[in-house]
Amino acid sequence: MSIQVAIIGGGAAGIAAARRLREAHIDCLILEARSRLGGRAWTARKSGLPLDLGCGWLHSGDRNPWREIAEAQGRSINRTPPPWMRPAIGFPPDEQADFQAAFEAFNERVESLRESQPDRAAATFLDPTCRWNPMIDAITTFMSGAELERVSTRDVARYDDSGVNWRVAEGYGTVIAAHGAGLPVRLDCPVQRIDRSGHQLKLETPEGTVATEAVIVTLPTSLISNELFAPALPDKTGAAKGLPLGFADKLFMSLADPDEFAPDSSLLGRTDRTDTAAYHLRPFGRPYIEGYFGGSLAFELEQGGIEAFFDFARTQLTAQLGSDFAGRIKPIALHAWGRDPFSRGAYSHALPGHADCRAALAAPVEDRIYFAGEACSRTDFSTAHGAYLTGIAAAEQVIAYRA
Repeated sequence: MSIQVAIIGGGAAGIAAARRLREAHIDCLILEARSRLGGRAWTARKSGLPLDLGCGWLHSGDRNPWREIAEAQGRSINRTPPPWMRPAIGFPPDEQADFQAAFEAFNERVESLRESQPDRAAATFLDPTCRWNPMIDAITTFMSGAELERVSTRDVARYDDSGVNWRVAEGYGTVIAAHGAGLPVRLDCPVQRIDRSGHQLKLETPEGTVATEAVIVTLPTSLISNELFAPALPDKTGAAKGLPLGFADKLFMSLADPDEFAPDSSLLGRTDRTDTAAYHLRPFGRPYIEGYFGGSLAFELEQGGIEAFFDFARTQLTAQLGSDFAGRIKPIALHAWGRDPFSRGAYSHALPGHADCRAALAAPVEDRIYFAGEACSRTDFSTAHGAYLTGIAAAEQVIAYRA
C-alpha cells in the first residue's frame, strides 16, 4: 500500500502528529507495534480501578495540552497537590525540612551550570558533606530513571516545569488513547526497517511493505538502531544512544482498612539510601497504594517480576508501619517497562555530555524523515506533553515542506 505520511508509533507523539496532519488534509497512517494506542501511556482497569501503569501525572498541568484535551473529553481533573509536596508518614518534620533545603540547594547548583561551561554528571554537584545525598539520588531515579552519575547536568538544568501537577481520575492513558479515536491506525504492526534508498520510502512490516512520501518516527530511543534504517543513519543512532531510556516502574497494591490513612498520603521506604521506593497511599482516596521504583533498583527488581517488587515493598512498608501491615496489602498490577519489547525502558535521560543529542535526534533527514517523542524535547523530555508538542512540531514540518 502507499500513503502520503506514515507515522511509526501510536503513543502521545504519534497521535498528536496524526491529528495535526488530518487537520491539514494530509493522508496519513499510524503504524503501531502494540495491540493498543497510547505507547508508554497506559491505563489498565484492575480490580475495578483505572490504574496508570505508565505516565500518570499532568506535569505542568497549567500549560499541559493534554489537560485541555482531557477536559474536552469530559474527564475529571484532580488538582490535589501531589504526595511529594506533602509531609511524609514517618519522616519527622524537621528532618523533612532539612532534606528539602538540601535538595533545593542541590538543584540551584545544577542550574548554575552555564551553557558555555562543559557538561558533566549531575552527581558532581552533590555536597560531599550532605547526609541527604542518597535520598537526592533516589529522587533523581524517579525523575530521570537513572542515578545522578549517568545524568547530564545540562539536560536537567534545561528541563522546564511549572510546578503544577494534576491527575486525570479516569487515567492519563485513557485520555491519550481516546485522542487517537477515528485516526487511521494499523495495530500489531511493528516497522522493522525503513528503506530510504529509493524515491519513496519503504517501510517493512510483518504485514508487508508500506510505501510513503514521508515518515514521522516516534519510537523510543532504545529502538532507534542502525538496523532500522537502510542505508544507516549513524548520526541519528548516535544521538539515540546519548539519550537512553531509564527505568521507572509502578507497583499497585490493594489496601485493606484504608481509612487509617488520609487520601493522597506519602511514605518513603528509606531516607538514607538510594535503593528505595516511594509510596503514594490512597490516590484519589481509593483503597490502594502506588509504589514507585526507579533506576538500578527498578532494573534489578524487573528480573524477578511482580513478586520481587511486592516482596521489596512489603519489607519496606512493614518496617515503617508494623509487621501486621503485611496482611493488609496484595499486589494488583505492575508493568515492567524495561522488559517491554516495544519500549525497553520508561523515559529518556541524557548521558553526561549528550544533552544536545535531543536537538540532533529531532532534526529531519532529507526533508522526508522526521522525528518526534519525549526524547526530542529540549525542555519537556520524559513527559507525555513533551511528546505531544514534538509530534505537533514534526507534523508542522511535514506540512510546511509540502505547502
